[in-house]
Amino acid sequence: MVTRTGPVPSPTSTAYRTIWRWHFYAGLFVLPFILILSVTGAIYLFKPQIDRWEERSYHGLSMSDAVAPDTQLTVALAATPGMQFNYYRLPERPADAAMIHVIAHDGAQRDVFVSPQGKVLGIRDPTTRISETVARIHGSLLLGNVGDWLVELASSWTIVMILSGLYLWWPRPFRLAGTLWPRLSLKGRPLLKDIHRVTGFWIAGLVLTMLASGLPWAGVWGSALKLVRTELGLVKGPQDWKVGVDGGHAGHHPLMPMAMPSTAPADGLPLSVFVSKARDQHLAFPALVIPPHTPQRFGPPTGNEWTAKSEAQNRWLGRQVTFDPVTGAETGQRSFHDQHIVDRVVNTGIAWHEGQLLGWANQLIGVLTAIALTTISVLGIAMWLKRKPADGIGAPPATGAASKPWLTAVVVMLALLLPLFGASVLVLLIIDRFVARHGGRLAASQSETPG
Repeated sequence: MVTRTGPVPSPTSTAYRTIWRWHFYAGLFVLPFILILSVTGAIYLFKPQIDRWEERSYHGLSMSDAVAPDTQLTVALAATPGMQFNYYRLPERPADAAMIHVIAHDGAQRDVFVSPQGKVLGIRDPTTRISETVARIHGSLLLGNVGDWLVELASSWTIVMILSGLYLWWPRPFRLAGTLWPRLSLKGRPLLKDIHRVTGFWIAGLVLTMLASGLPWAGVWGSALKLVRTELGLVKGPQDWKVGVDGGHAGHHPLMPMAMPSTAPADGLPLSVFVSKARDQHLAFPALVIPPHTPQRFGPPTGNEWTAKSEAQNRWLGRQVTFDPVTGAETGQRSFHDQHIVDRVVNTGIAWHEGQLLGWANQLIGVLTAIALTTISVLGIAMWLKRKPADGIGAPPATGAASKPWLTAVVVMLALLLPLFGASVLVLLIIDRFVARHGGRLAASQSETPG
């Protein structure tokens, strides 16, 4: 008999025991993913600081005898034979090196750092950055599409785990101790349970927000959103986030083989003109200057115009300005506030997810959330191990009764909102039905086998 401590919602009810069972299995499945995603996610929150540290040798340079951006481009292309100009990143500070991004026919990429005097200081493969490697682990576990699906499946089940945990947390009758704060006078498993329940309640909203804001770039869920957004014509304009393995966090990802872009019309103005115009726009860092007909990391290739745009992770600061390649006249602007409400919500969620919406406060909240989520997951495993019998898994017993209509409705709704969760539930139901029908027969058959 298991002794329960503290207020719990009708622990003898069929619904409670069913949800407890779902919560248990969801926790066992998602634990390794929570550990990996929490660590990598917490690291990625500091992408700006990590990138700045990796580029530290290209900062604070002399400004004497500075050359024009055209000269910087010429030396960058000479240092990377066979590659084509993709964009010019304005220095974050005047004395920093410019970064010129170049690409090849096969999709290879290089970042060329050029000093104000026109000297190549370094050539780097952007996909080898620390933040890029962390992002790939976080988004696909370095397993390609399979990893992307596993991460999305784990995220979906984590949502179910949080929602089921909130149901189990709800106290009847209501008491402050053990509900809003743990009773530190307890010892052993009861104390672990109090900490697990209370901490889970306080971070539930933050975790659900973090998980939901990551779904738009997940392979299955993001593709469904893209279908609704574009194919059904509900939202106009380009989608400025990617989906699946080549999507994920705002960074460099391998480009597919492509036709090489043209840097500018033969009779057009040089790069220096558009770099100067981009500076006058005071775009948030990183600010890029992109020639006509050039592939971009987000959205379709540029059109017939030069484009100056900010790819700040705080997408509220994102802004794009286009210029006529021959006259240099401004031809249009687009900012965060010009986007459809759906895109503004998604981009706000992405900025929060990456820790850049509210600056250092956002980073701090993200790190604390990751630590707390990891803590309650480990505590859940510790509580399970304390009560787990030596000869079994120790799962909450099946009720053997029909599900409540409202519970079935909730599962169906979650299955529709989280497609991979829905698919996995169908698989589990099929396995459960098979075991229920044939398990006894198989056990009897094995017991009759001689030897």
